[in-house]
Amino acid sequence: MVSQNVVVSDAKTGIITVSAVSNSSVFTPSAQKPPTAPGYISISKKKLLKNLEINGAQSQRLTSWVDSMRASSPTHLKSLPSLSAQEELNSWIKRHPSALDMFERIIEAARGKQIVMFLDYDGTLSPIVDDPDRAFMSSKMRRTVKKMAKSFPTSIVTGRCIDKVYSFVKLAELYYAGSHGMDIKGPTKGFSRYNKDKPSVLYQPAGDFLPMIDEVYKQLVEKTKPTAGAKVENNKFCLSVHFRCVDEKKWSELALKVRSVVQKYPTLKLSQGRKVFEIRPMVKWDKGKALEFLLESLGFENSNEVFPIYIGDDKTDEDAFKLLREREQGFGILVSKFPKDTSASYSLQDPPEVMDFLRRLVEWKQTQQ
Repeated sequence: MVSQNVVVSDAKTGIITVSAVSNSSVFTPSAQKPPTAPGYISISKKKLLKNLEINGAQSQRLTSWVDSMRASSPTHLKSLPSLSAQEELNSWIKRHPSALDMFERIIEAARGKQIVMFLDYDGTLSPIVDDPDRAFMSSKMRRTVKKMAKSFPTSIVTGRCIDKVYSFVKLAELYYAGSHGMDIKGPTKGFSRYNKDKPSVLYQPAGDFLPMIDEVYKQLVEKTKPTAGAKVENNKFCLSVHFRCVDEKKWSELALKVRSVVQKYPTLKLSQGRKVFEIRPMVKWDKGKALEFLLESLGFENSNEVFPIYIGDDKTDEDAFKLLREREQGFGILVSKFPKDTSASYSLQDPPEVMDFLRRLVEWKQTQQ
């Protein structure tokens, strides 16, 4: 009997030497374990294959995550051949035409109904910036949103915590749904004519998760500290790990760090937005549910007399877009300069176009009075 090394070839990693065993123990069952050669680790073939399967799945998941991280960066689309990119954009615009170009059609569909506005913040009312603490909206946008709130019930629906987004918006007459809708608050009493006869809105479906969120926040701050450019944001009922300023070569490493923390908490889920990881409680609640709750709070539950318009730029806004399609009421408008898979009906390119659209809505409303 000749003792030899057992090797397993893997297409991705090359050849891995596992252990030294005899020929007979490789091909025939044996009651006794062969001696392990010095410097090698004894491992059964079944266990080895299982480990390789697990590692392979993890590698595939990581690759998928990194691909998704790249996809969240519109700059990668610029590497496509210009003709191909333009054809793709033209095709996408046909399916999701500009809300400015289709304004008259939108107004016609809304005629005789109560328009209710839902607005994301980052990338919709303010530009996407490297430092999330400096995502300020312009004074012109603030004035436009203020006029909007006088004309229609208006809500900000954001992944940010309410206190943070309020410090940017500074308008007491709005409804705010922070932490992806898990922290909902109505207008300050006396500031909005739409909640005069209604009780103050306050809803927090994930309140029990606050201690866990704080605990995970501290771990993520510590874990990501060595990664230059990474920033962890505590949004009260959810967490964000921003990688907009992280070197792309470090994205895989950062993804592994974030996953290593979150996987210890089975009641939290990890998702990804525009150059940001989102950590949220596993509750059946999202921006779509928040939209539904706010419509109910305004007295439009199961109403055919309401026309919701939701404007957002991120993956998390898709829940709201899908809900509007399911209700067959109102429209979703995606803010993007590049083709994206979306359930939104229309598109706008950037915050300046959003402001133009809101202004036109206000002007149209004034002509109806």
